[in-house]
Amino acid sequence: MPVQSQKVQKIDLKAEYPCPCRRRGRLTPIALTDAFGCDRCQQIFVVQDNGYIIEQLSTNYPYKRTWRWTGHQWTVARSSLGRDYLPLMLVSIFIVGFLILLTLLQSPLSANIAFRVAAAALVLCVMLGLMLWLACRR
Repeated sequence: MPVQSQKVQKIDLKAEYPCPCRRRGRLTPIALTDAFGCDRCQQIFVVQDNGYIIEQLSTNYPYKRTWRWTGHQWTVARSSLGRDYLPLMLVSIFIVGFLILLTLLQSPLSANIAFRVAAAALVLCVMLGLMLWLACRR
């Protein structure tokens, strides 16, 4: 059985492709544009990244859905959201760790306030991490 290549191919603006959203839909080129339209779901897809990615134009999603063509099927192009926010997460974890260290070194009277600040910062970091995880999952 031949193995299908997963190498990304450049998208031909004159060719038809299967719709990445619907199994039975077909993407057809839209004249005079770098875009495709689906004959089933009526979505419009714009070619991005020098012809290697299509991006779905939609206002229903808070993030952009993108795909790459392998020659046989569409694969989801991972967003850079995780890469963009990784430094922010590392800095926030460092700050929380620093606040916890300050809490341990403070006098007992002011330690209660510092502990509450550190606990609030930890909760905020966990919530931010959860939101980023949910956003990167798609």
